[in-house]
Amino acid sequence: MSNINPGPFTTRPEIDGTFGVVASTHWIGTAVGMGILERGGNAFDAGIATAFALQVLEPHLCGPGGDVPVMICQAGTSQPKVICGQGPAPAGATIAHFRDRLDLDIVPGTGLLPACIPGTFETYMMVLRDYGTLRLRDVLEAAIGYAENGHPLVERASATIATVAELYRDHWPTSAEVYMPGGKVPRPGTLFTNKRHAETYKRILKEAEAGGGTREQEIERARAAWSKGFVAEAIGAFCRDNEIMDVSGRRHRGVLTAHDMSGWLPTVEEPVHLDYGSYRVFKPQAWTQGPVLLQMLALLKGYDIDRLAPTDPELIHTWVECAKLAYADREAFYGDPKFFDVPMETLLSEAYNAERRKLVTSEASMDQRPGTVGALGGRVIVKAARAAGAGAGEPTFAPIDTGHGADEVTSRSGEVRGDTVHIDVIDRHGNMFTATPSGGWLQSSPVIPELGFPLGTRGQMFWLEEGLPASLAPGKRPRSTLSVGMAQRDGKPYMSWGTPGGDQQDQWSCQLFLRHASRSSSQPKMNLQEAIDAPAWHIEHFPLSFWPRTARPGVLVVEGRLPKATVDELKRRGHKVEVGPDWSEGRLTAAAQDGRHRRAAANARGMQGYAAGR
Repeated sequence: MSNINPGPFTTRPEIDGTFGVVASTHWIGTAVGMGILERGGNAFDAGIATAFALQVLEPHLCGPGGDVPVMICQAGTSQPKVICGQGPAPAGATIAHFRDRLDLDIVPGTGLLPACIPGTFETYMMVLRDYGTLRLRDVLEAAIGYAENGHPLVERASATIATVAELYRDHWPTSAEVYMPGGKVPRPGTLFTNKRHAETYKRILKEAEAGGGTREQEIERARAAWSKGFVAEAIGAFCRDNEIMDVSGRRHRGVLTAHDMSGWLPTVEEPVHLDYGSYRVFKPQAWTQGPVLLQMLALLKGYDIDRLAPTDPELIHTWVECAKLAYADREAFYGDPKFFDVPMETLLSEAYNAERRKLVTSEASMDQRPGTVGALGGRVIVKAARAAGAGAGEPTFAPIDTGHGADEVTSRSGEVRGDTVHIDVIDRHGNMFTATPSGGWLQSSPVIPELGFPLGTRGQMFWLEEGLPASLAPGKRPRSTLSVGMAQRDGKPYMSWGTPGGDQQDQWSCQLFLRHASRSSSQPKMNLQEAIDAPAWHIEHFPLSFWPRTARPGVLVVEGRLPKATVDELKRRGHKVEVGPDWSEGRLTAAAQDGRHRRAAANARGMQGYAAGR
């Protein structure tokens, strides 16, 4: 089948230099991070400055009210560290409150109820304080400047605002005031400002600098302004005093309080890892979906896939069937390890995955098939599909075209949800930073008028059934889709990579890694840009992590660039293949170091992401 091996193709060159590289999902964010490196900052300074800028540049994808996993590796060390910026459920978020008092059987995907403690600001301050070198002003000034003076609004942000314009007008006037100036949806390319967002960070900076002293003292005062000062007070008051319409079709108050915020700090954790050939791959623990990539690799180690072309139907079929098994185990066993003893060692073991491989046949499976670990049998909940707008008084959120790989702003049923951004930085010293900020989307929750930004809705990933690893409980982290990754090669720190995409994040990240890490002479490895640009796919077989938590068994979504012979063979094997636009799968970025070389690449899909370096 000669037409299934078209050969490497790149939309852009792989960035290659010695000074440093930055890759992110927005060209201005990448420029901001590169500017920090040029001014003498390290990778951690640059990563934090980029993250703050992306809150302003891509408010439909991330915001100050959201959450973030960060992974870092300091020069001279080989073991990465994970900083958990996923805030837990508030003290008032109990299953009894949702089920008994509010008569809900699922956490709404919008509004105030699903808000967890915002995790981004405290996390960025911890990274800056403990690993950075610059002062707070240095990493905040670009974000403040773009919020105050304007930035060109990207097309997908404008389209996202259009999908919720009616909701804004009828129910969320504080959001309409910010995102629909003059009552109209701003056109793409408009120099868009959010002056209240700028004022919030200017006030934090003013309070931080008021006492003088060291950069660490400034950072501590900034943290106090956020978690114990005016920001926490505004968030607590807004949740307490406002009943907000959400996707359930009813109005609810939030349960997040200023006291919740004052008692939380991010944590530094060890990642989990798996060895694959000459690589050791690192992911966060099971409060994220990150380990699912490791289990996919553990399953795939049993097949000689490196000899196959990247679009060979045998490779894709094998990958899909292994992914179904790994994601079933994600659903059955993943949750906050502080609350549930996740059997991760077993899930990544050769013996366990050898048994799981026996379920893979030449035909597509339609079943949810979690494994059994000791006496612990896996359970997967699949909610019945419901139509958008169903239910008395429920707001109808029109689906929008997510073609061109821009942003995953609708769920599988058309309900508006958000997506994510991603950042990779390696400096000349060898410091590595990667982060996947998300949440606090403009379409998820109304703007808090005193602050200029909305809260996150990550709590929708909890179940309201008792006894599950991901069941709701106060102080518990939701099992997030957010994922970051790093890899060693031959025992040395080598690469970081990631992507927006919700449940698809680790699917696309796995595909990039396999293309780049190929060990076959017949299928030589692709460079980072080639691996990103190759035709991609994802499955929707398992329950969606977002409201309304439905599944589409057997569905495989592929890019239109996949050869027709491959698509036909996958259909013959029983896969429910849906062919999307040619460039519609993923928004990956990546960075790597090899000796003095610093390399980076970014996705052309969506026409926003860029890599830079020299």
